[in-house]
Amino acid sequence: MKINLHKITVREVFAGYKDSDEEGVVAYKGKLDIRPKYQREFVYKPEQRNAVIKTVSHKFPLNVMYWIENSSGSYELLDGQQRTLSICQYVNGDFSIHDRFFHNLTKEEQNLILDYELMIYFCDGTDKERIDWFEVINTAGEKLTPQELLNAVYTGPWLSDAKLKFSKSNCAAYLLASDGGQLVTGSPIRQEYLETALLWINNGNVADYMAKHQHNKNSDELWQYFQNVIAWVRKMFVNYRREMAGVNWGELYNQFKDKKLDLKKLEKEIIKLMQDEDVTKKSGIYPYVLTRQEKYLSIRDFTPNQKREAYEKQKGICVKCREHFEIGEMEADHITPWHEGGKTISENCQMLCKDCNRRKSGK
Repeated sequence: MKINLHKITVREVFAGYKDSDEEGVVAYKGKLDIRPKYQREFVYKPEQRNAVIKTVSHKFPLNVMYWIENSSGSYELLDGQQRTLSICQYVNGDFSIHDRFFHNLTKEEQNLILDYELMIYFCDGTDKERIDWFEVINTAGEKLTPQELLNAVYTGPWLSDAKLKFSKSNCAAYLLASDGGQLVTGSPIRQEYLETALLWINNGNVADYMAKHQHNKNSDELWQYFQNVIAWVRKMFVNYRREMAGVNWGELYNQFKDKKLDLKKLEKEIIKLMQDEDVTKKSGIYPYVLTRQEKYLSIRDFTPNQKREAYEKQKGICVKCREHFEIGEMEADHITPWHEGGKTISENCQMLCKDCNRRKSGK
């Protein structure tokens, strides 16, 4: 990787600045691609954005930026997108600071900004070298999410189309998943909706799916799948509850989409479980009523006092193997299992050695 330092003024960078959903974001007389496909959407908060302008207007040093130099004489902004956009948007008149837009500044104040020299490294190397460098230089600041790093690896027409559907503010995926109650958590612009859809469709292996489809012309398969999952959830669980947000609906859809289920019976059980104080993870009720696996519910554990009380009553003897153990070598167990109506109360607590408890529970 070859890296050379250049000093380029804001005036030069801003020349030809254009922000278009269709054509992307460009500057530097159209030669700089500010938002390559692997880059995130704009995520700076107003105070961060304003701090960049304050730094520039006071001639304070701004962190270096990195541009990728292409053989055609064009550039891709590798690191510094948020700072570059903050500057270009302010000069373009997209926002004001203390009720002063760029055009409200005096000529002298404007020139202070336009003549500010940005420290930019031009980088030239193989695709792999660029991606490796991209990951290294983004270990600080607005840290990349795992999905954003994968976007850097698997660029192409498929990703461009997928980001339109899953990675824009108020994108189609966000609107669909929030219509009637939020079913997906996270932020589209931080790639969390895209990541969720990919986790669902390929049973957790995001990179594998992106590698297989990288050069596809569109992401229609993923979008159709996402629509199918959301429609299935709305049909299965007609009474929305906030606990439904963030459930791994894809996993449940993949397993149960073709099974005939008694929806009234499911709803009746959900109501009962929502009122059960032993169920500490209410969102786990939805996978539980389908899979019957108690691990999703995080059944309330016995308190240390309840465990000590049971241990003393048993005189440290495991009720299964009849051997003596220290309390730290034992685990609390429901005498009457929770799924048979047993509650997490002192009267239903017994102490088993770890081996006996695991054999009983099938762990």
